Amino acid sequence: MAPKPDNVEGIVLNFVNEQNRPLNSQTVADFLQKFSLKKTGIQKALDTLADAGKISFKEYGKQKIYLARQDQFDIPNSEELTRMKEENSKLQAQLDEQKKAVSEVEGEIKSLQSNLTLEEIHGKEMKLQKEVSNMEEKLTKLRGGVTLVSPEERKAIEALYSSTISQWRKRKRMFKDVWDSITENSPKNLKEFKEELGIEYDEDVGVSLQSLSDLMPQGTKRARGQQN
Repeated sequence: MAPKPDNVEGIVLNFVNEQNRPLNSQTVADFLQKFSLKKTGIQKALDTLADAGKISFKEYGKQKIYLARQDQFDIPNSEELTRMKEENSKLQAQLDEQKKAVSEVEGEIKSLQSNLTLEEIHGKEMKLQKEVSNMEEKLTKLRGGVTLVSPEERKAIEALYSSTISQWRKRKRMFKDVWDSITENSPKNLKEFKEELGIEYDEDVGVSLQSLSDLMPQGTKRARGQQN
C-alpha cells in the first residue's frame, strides 16, 4: 500500500534535513526507493514543502534544487568550532590507539594459533625420539662391523652395474661407427651438424664412461680398449 501524502511529505522532509545538501527530485527519488515512492509523488511533496516554507529551493533553468532550511540548525561560533576541532582531534587519537591495540591483540591471537598444542608437542617429541632411537641402532651396528648389505645383494648390484656399463660401452661404439659412416664425406661442419640434429656426447652433459667404469670392482672391470 502506497504511503499517504502527509506521510510522503514527512519522509521527504526528514531525508532533506538529514542530507542537508543541495538535492534535485531525481536524487531524492533514487534514495527513497525503499519506501516505494514514485518520482511524481516525491516531486509533489518537495514542491508542497517548499511552498510551505519547510525547505528552501532555487530554480536553475527548468531544474529545481532543494535544500534544508539552515535557520533550523544551530550554527556554532568560532570558539565552538575550535573546541569541536580539538575534541575531534582527541577522539581521532583515541581511535588510532584503539586500532593499534586491536591490531596487537589480533597479532597475538595469530601467534598463539600458529603454536603447537601440548598434545601436538608430545606427539612430535615421540616421533623424534623414535627416529633418534633408529639412527642410534644403525650407528651401533656400523660401529660393531655389522654388514648392512648381504653378500648376495652386493653381488647382484655389482652384476647389474657391470651389465649397464657394458651396454653403455656397446651402444657408444655402435653410435661412433654409424656417425663416422655418415659424416665421413660430409661437407658440413661436424659440430654444427651435431647441434642441428640435437645430438649430445657424454662429455656434453658432464658424464664419463671411463670414470664410472673405474668404480667397478677390480674383478669385473673391463680392460681399456677391450672389445666385445
